[in-house]
Amino acid sequence: MALTGKGSWIWKIKSCEAGNATAIANAATSASFTHVPIKIADGPYQYNYDRIAKVDLISPVREALRIRGILVWGWHYVYGYDPIGEANIAIQQIQRLGLDGYIIDAEHEYKEPGKATAATRFMNALRAALPNLPIALSSYRFPTLHMAMPWTEFLNKCDYNMPQVYWELAHNPVTQLTRCVNEFKAITPYRPIIPTGPTYSTGDWQPNDYDIQRFLDTAKNLGLTGANFFSWDECRASTPSLWNIISKYAWGAPPLTIINYYINALNTNKVDQILALYNPNAAHITAARTIQGTEALRTWYNQLFNSIMPNATYTLTGIGGSGNTRSLTWNAISGSNVFNGSDTLGIQEDRIIYHFSALKKV
Repeated sequence: MALTGKGSWIWKIKSCEAGNATAIANAATSASFTHVPIKIADGPYQYNYDRIAKVDLISPVREALRIRGILVWGWHYVYGYDPIGEANIAIQQIQRLGLDGYIIDAEHEYKEPGKATAATRFMNALRAALPNLPIALSSYRFPTLHMAMPWTEFLNKCDYNMPQVYWELAHNPVTQLTRCVNEFKAITPYRPIIPTGPTYSTGDWQPNDYDIQRFLDTAKNLGLTGANFFSWDECRASTPSLWNIISKYAWGAPPLTIINYYINALNTNKVDQILALYNPNAAHITAARTIQGTEALRTWYNQLFNSIMPNATYTLTGIGGSGNTRSLTWNAISGSNVFNGSDTLGIQEDRIIYHFSALKKV
């Protein structure tokens, strides 16, 4: 059976719901997760084991998730310096815990000279002991930029490819995920892709709600069966709005369009939600004026939400357009006032780059 739906990686169990197994399972159930990958090893060593108390932290979480019908996969950061030792700890943990699948997290260490041989030894030992277990590779999102990685040696014996599609310092998940899938389709062997998106911050950057929505929608548009996020630890603690987006996202529902996102953002009456849809240099054009850039747009939407149409409720009444241009009509009720609106949106890399709009009070 193919792995489908949503999941979030757990790095350190103690950083997730204070390590409470029942709370973890409850949160996963509320988010409609079908699977949860948990770190089980690092190199040749067991992970998520309390060495002071001598307590295994994984087993109670696995059991709590299983009771709720959620698959439990193990993930393992590998270095390739001791491939047999790494294979042995993986086999030991998988068999002891009775896991549903296993993810190999191989990164820059595996780009060093001679690591193709290490990958072959590792995969041969793994598959000899676990011939039927679903196994996935998690590594870089663009193989053309990391040709030293032994892709073939890993993927030959994997069932899935789970690339880390982390669009750090940008807000273009559609472009990056599409490129990722196309690049992997061009190499042999191709394995079904279940990408992992970021739900963490780095410096001043973090993904926004719209990024996460578009990442999920693009995964479905590309025909992928599921998507993951890294990691539960940071997301629940530091970016809870992203968790909320993931939790509410119905994997089985049709993907939304930029028009849906625009109307939904208007209905939040929150300026930051609407600005996330725009390119930073976008132009907004009406019969009376043209403005450009994030700060000018912020001023306009503050005026719209606070003065012109406070606490309005927007309803989509018509859609049109194709390619990089979309059009829509809508009506809105603000107190006792009714408005009709029409908009034409120019789209570039899934953000609004120009916006013609007209607004009329009825």
